[in-house]
Order: sequence, then C-alpha cells, then structure tokens
Amino acid sequence: MPRAFLIVIDSVGIGGAPDAAQFFNDDHPDTGANTVAHIARDAGLCVPVMDALGLGAAVTLASGDVAPGLEATPNGAWGAATEVSIGKDTPSGHWELAGVPVPWEWHVFPKTEPAFPDVVTKRICALAGTDGILANRHASGTAVIDEEGPAHLKSGWPICYTSADSVLQIAAHEEAFGLERLHKLCADLAPMLHEMRVGRVIARPFVGDTGHFKRTANRKDFAIAPPASTLCDYVHDAGRTVHAVGKIGDIFSMRGIDDLRKGSDKALMGHLHDLMDEAADGAFVFANLVEFDSEYGHRRNPQGYGAHLEWFDAELGKLLERARAGDLVIVTADHGNDPTWVGTDHTRERVPVLVHGIGAKALGQLGFADVAASVADHLSVPYSGEGASFL
Repeated sequence: MPRAFLIVIDSVGIGGAPDAAQFFNDDHPDTGANTVAHIARDAGLCVPVMDALGLGAAVTLASGDVAPGLEATPNGAWGAATEVSIGKDTPSGHWELAGVPVPWEWHVFPKTEPAFPDVVTKRICALAGTDGILANRHASGTAVIDEEGPAHLKSGWPICYTSADSVLQIAAHEEAFGLERLHKLCADLAPMLHEMRVGRVIARPFVGDTGHFKRTANRKDFAIAPPASTLCDYVHDAGRTVHAVGKIGDIFSMRGIDDLRKGSDKALMGHLHDLMDEAADGAFVFANLVEFDSEYGHRRNPQGYGAHLEWFDAELGKLLERARAGDLVIVTADHGNDPTWVGTDHTRERVPVLVHGIGAKALGQLGFADVAASVADHLSVPYSGEGASFL
C-alpha cells in the first residue's frame, strides 16, 4: 500500500500571483515579489535536488522570471500552484493545500497604535492578571522582544503585537512570566479571537536578559479550526495513520491527526528521516518546516534564507534516497516571504509543486487544493474536498 509525504517549506514562493497587487507590505503592493528568484539573484542559490525536480522551471512557469543557477532539465514532476483564499497567511495556505479554501475574509488588526480594540486588551489583562499590556502594535517578533523585553521583566505585562496577517502574538519570558502561564493565556484568549475571525493566537516564549533575548522552540499556535473536512480527516477516517510534523497539529487543531512531532527545523528533518523508515504502508506524513519564514523571511535576510534552502535541499536528497517504491513525496509552500522585499510581512506569490514518485512530468498551472486531491488519489482514500488530482 503506497505512502504519501507532503512537505511544506514555509514561505518559499516563486512569484507570479495574479492578484499580488491586492496585497501589501508597508503600503507597497506585492506585485513582482519572488522569494526564490530574488534569493538566487541576490545571495546565490545551489539547490540541485529541488532544481532537478523542477524548481527553476516552476519559477519561470509561475512568474516568467529566471532564477540564476536554477536551470536544470526536470527529472521529477513539477508545477506552480495558485491560491484562491483571500490571504497570504499560514492557515489559509495549509488549509487550501489540504482541500479547504478559506470561505471568509480574515480579520486583520489596523496598523495603528494601539492596534487592538479595548475589549481585546481588557480580556488579555483579565486573563493574565495584569494592569496592562506592552507593544499593542504591528511589529517584528524579534525586534519587539528587544524593544519591550526590559519593560516586560520589570512590569510582568505580556508583550502583544500583530502583523499584516490575521494574528495576535503574545511574547513572554519563559521563566519570569512562565511558559505554562503563557500557553494558558493564549489558549483562553483564542475563542474570543476566533469569533472575530482572527486566524491565530500565537504564544512566543523567550529567554535571556536585556540585550540577549532569544525566542525558544516552545512556540504554540492556537488556530481556528478548519470549516470543513481536510485531507487529514479523509485519510484518518479511511483508517490510515496521519503523522503531523512541525506546526501542522496547531494549524489543523489536531483534527484527523494521530501522531504529532515538533521541534526546530533540524529536529523536524530528523523526524522525517525516521518516518521514512517507520511510517506504515498507507500512511500520510504532513510536515511544515517554518524557519525559512520565521528566521529569515520576516527578518529580510536573503543570505540566511538561501543557506537554509541549501541545507534543506541536501536533506531532501537523503530523504528521497530512502523513499520506498510507490512513495509519493511532494514539496510545496503555503505563501511567499520575499526577503528582498519592503516591509516584514508575507508576500502574495504562487508556490512550487515538486513531486517525486510519478516520473518526469510537467504539471502546469495548478490550484493549491489539487495537492490534496492528488494525495488522496495516491492513497486511494475517499475524498470530496476541493481540487483535482494531477496523478
């Protein structure tokens, strides 16, 4: 019985989104953003495994751009996927890849100070047992910790911030504030935010002293549940095992998931290697590697982003060597985050769909949901979600 591995390399866009002009960074439209092509142009990029699968060809198909150095003739199946959900955020991208385009427009907090309405601020204070909150604005996660961390240690008030995404993030010191207390605060706040159609409340713990603050791997996302059955549900309901690697469990509210494995990207890659050996026939492995986005995209660091892509490419080669006959391995992304772009937010882009296990094949222009339909087709499980199989 075949297995399927769906690996989302978070934010690795390839430009060309037809509606990019409707999405903005610092009042600048995302038209022309291209994560992969611009990293290759500005930092250089050596990713022979993904390029052989069709990454360079997918960039050109998506956007018309040429990524310097990515010019291999594909020996895998490759295409470019376009999102229809009205967002360039993590839940929208992942849900649609799992067959459920978002049927509503997310609530986004205004770029004002304060950013949050009084009712939200009062609720945070009541749950945290504090007289106030810090930040209350759009901010970069690492920068806001440096800026507000000293006041947080002195006052005990949580650091609350947002971005162009539908999200409210709360940062707090693991020791001074308490990790369990932070997680409980976010969990208790989430229902109110979900009613407002805010996609996620994210706990962002950090450690260290003034001038040396560092976020930890104990991040936890409290996401609104998908409004319909996803690929995870269909596979689980068919009696197969669904393994979630990374923040997939958070994104899908653990629905349809049997096994959850978390950690840093390097730890997650270790889990993927293990699952290549351990996953049973008929299993579905759904993984998200997030450091492309959180560590390099938002921080506008093309050199670091490129180096992380090269690390992933080498690891992907090892994974494919261990794949069994009949395995389907798909590498894709959920949105873009061009590190050469203005601002610090995600960028609206098409994403690559690179496929090992079905031979060399040009898949053409796809929809995100076609990925879900194809995985279900490969696993021979009943599926009535969006999308069409490209197998």
